[in-house]
Amino acid sequence: MTSQIARNRARTVHNYNRLSRWYDGLAGRAEKKYRHLGLQALDPRAGERILEIGFGTGQCILVLAKAVGQGGKVCGIDISQGMLAVAEKRLRKAGIGEWVDLRIGDAVQLSFEPGSFDAVFMSFVLELFDAPEVPLVLGECRQVLRPGGRIGLVAMALPDKPGIAVRLYEWFHARWPALVDCRPILVREALREAGFIIESAQRLKMWGLPVDVILGCKP
Repeated sequence: MTSQIARNRARTVHNYNRLSRWYDGLAGRAEKKYRHLGLQALDPRAGERILEIGFGTGQCILVLAKAVGQGGKVCGIDISQGMLAVAEKRLRKAGIGEWVDLRIGDAVQLSFEPGSFDAVFMSFVLELFDAPEVPLVLGECRQVLRPGGRIGLVAMALPDKPGIAVRLYEWFHARWPALVDCRPILVREALREAGFIIESAQRLKMWGLPVDVILGCKP
């Protein structure tokens, strides 16, 4: 069973604002391999409209923007103003801006028209939401996707029989959620329950913890 998270949005925003300047050095390198595999599975194409939820420091936003080109559009939302500032600086340095729209927002209630996007991408983000919010977020993703649209997910996964690494991680998460803020979740089950068809899925390990890289499709 996926654990619930005892924290509020204000504290989460504060933590990520604080970490934004050093996030790439702290977690970005470890997560890079899995983000890359997630982007490969999503297969962003020229001219597409793509939304990234929880864009963080903008590493994936940059890849998506280059893939869709000036004929496409990339939107991104994040709850942290600090992360937004770092991501915008990264885009400016790369000379990319006019076809990228980054904004502060919450995935529990997306401010985009239904069917606005060809694809949605999330990497190490869905597991940050409290258990009752996960289906809400995925429901919003399905709403903003066109029929046949794709969803790419990279997330810590909760296996049927959690090993010692998962149990130890959850122990730390339960006691220090501000520091160990995400936790393993039932990613595939959540996607299916939200009405997505799973096109591909692979399970990998990061520090002994299961990570799912999944491509889903809206019927």
